[in-house]
Amino acid sequence: MAPHQGMMQGTPEVASPASSDCNAGSVRVEVLRGSTGPRPGMPCYMSEHASGFDLEACLTQDVQLAPGERALVPTGLRLAIPRGFEGQVRPRSGLAARHGVTVLNAPGTIDSDYRGEVCVILINLGSELYTISHGDRVAQLVIAPTIRAELVEVESLDTTGRGEGGFGSTGVSTGEGSGNA
Repeated sequence: MAPHQGMMQGTPEVASPASSDCNAGSVRVEVLRGSTGPRPGMPCYMSEHASGFDLEACLTQDVQLAPGERALVPTGLRLAIPRGFEGQVRPRSGLAARHGVTVLNAPGTIDSDYRGEVCVILINLGSELYTISHGDRVAQLVIAPTIRAELVEVESLDTTGRGEGGFGSTGVSTGEGSGNA
């Protein structure tokens, strides 16, 4: 299927896979593109089995992102994500690998009840100035199901082999786990 051919269609419930080799259904997400200023592109999946669709910068002028700087980049899009789902704003791997530009709060979360403009918090972790222009694909958005937890206060927790070990306690290579990572 070509990137722009109805890949966002479906119903709020998970739909049947389009073909036997496809392992995921679809969900309907309503998209409202900005009507003032530059018109954003319609988001689309760039390959048949892509997990996320690209988000483009919707800018009236370029944004210069110096090393170490961050910027809130508008997309010009508002979404109606169905209840029981969220949008996860994730970095684009090529942008991160080539330029050190990534999503600061990855993954950023777009709740199903949010109706404002989707923006992306980008940071330049690279060593050179990076320019963001209107229409640049700056992040990707994955629509994922969510489960709400039932929080229950208790007097104590069960014990596990890991216990309170965290922040590297399991090591970084096979055979580690002594808390030396």
